[in-house]
Amino acid sequence: MTVLAVTGSSGLLGGLVARRLGAEVDRLVVRDASRAPRIDGDPELVEASYGDLAAGRRALAGVDVLLMVSASESPVRRDEHRTFIEAARQAGVAQIVYTSFAGAAPDAIFTLGRDHFDAEQAIRASGMSWTLLRDSFYSDFFPLFAGEDGVVRGPAGEGRVAAVARADVADVAVEVLRDPGHFVGQVCSLTGPEAFSVREACLRMTAVLGRPYSYVEETVEEAYASRRRWSTESWQLDAWVSTYLAIGSGQLAEVSPDVERITGHAPRTLEQSLA
Repeated sequence: MTVLAVTGSSGLLGGLVARRLGAEVDRLVVRDASRAPRIDGDPELVEASYGDLAAGRRALAGVDVLLMVSASESPVRRDEHRTFIEAARQAGVAQIVYTSFAGAAPDAIFTLGRDHFDAEQAIRASGMSWTLLRDSFYSDFFPLFAGEDGVVRGPAGEGRVAAVARADVADVAVEVLRDPGHFVGQVCSLTGPEAFSVREACLRMTAVLGRPYSYVEETVEEAYASRRRWSTESWQLDAWVSTYLAIGSGQLAEVSPDVERITGHAPRTLEQSLA
């Protein structure tokens, strides 16, 4: 019997995966048990934060396969990832499935993609078997790029991105966790069925959501200035602005067949992800 653990179940992606697997999940590793979802099978709840090595080791004792949903964005995210990966190694986890980013690289334009690359390197060096789910930006997140006036502002130009529905990433994770041995050593690139620009996304969001959206191009300098009302932390500003720069670069425009290859269904369109 394979013991399966899932992290991040109180969040959107991890929660989708946990609920769809239901009784197939043996353990939910959560920071706060009071926020964990109630799912079929009532899996064991174990509390551990990514940055606590001892707690992580206890939480993962006896686990064979682990879905590690990446940590929340923060300036200590790399250390948290590495600590939890080390906890998994020390606990004897055989295979780790990690939710990464489509542009993960040491010099990724999207600065948080560098965090994901660092986690990937730690996983590869750990000696555990691994599967990497490299998803693009979430298509269902695009309305949240807009201000209260429905305007999306940023330096994305007319660059295109093959954004993926969060539900499709969850579907892929479920299939991988049901047959983890089949996916050992695979880097799965998860995108939607097409690439679109931010301007096109606004037109399509207007049609499907019934409220007006529009795109206003900003320079890099304007983008930083307009976001300082919400944060003055450099890492956060870099992450926000580089989201648009990554789209503008065109490096995230490639459409991958992996969602359909793994799930057997076509990836959801932008409209379907927002429905």
